Amino acid sequence: MTIPTTAPTNPYLVLGAAIVLPGSGHVILGVPVRGLQFLFFMVILAWVTAKIAPSDASFVGRHAGGFLIYALSILDAYKIARIRTAKWVHNAGRDGDSAQSGIGPHT
Repeated sequence: MTIPTTAPTNPYLVLGAAIVLPGSGHVILGVPVRGLQFLFFMVILAWVTAKIAPSDASFVGRHAGGFLIYALSILDAYKIARIRTAKWVHNAGRDGDSAQSGIGPHT
């Protein structure tokens, strides 16, 4: 397995982008189709819950399905970014000086 020479995108940057603009965290990570899928299901479920919800429900209550998918997309983008960063740190530590981490090879 090859190790990327550049560090992956900062997970907090991905988290912020995903909060501000749905799907943008996935675009930053290089998986725009996944972000588009989340956007599609956000719109569909928001529309469905708007049709099903009672007329006296709040805006959030009428579009709860869309907000649910929005929250899941934020968590998904952040999780992908954290996993990529953890893998990169782990692989960089394996090739670097093992004395720094205090973990050495088995003898």
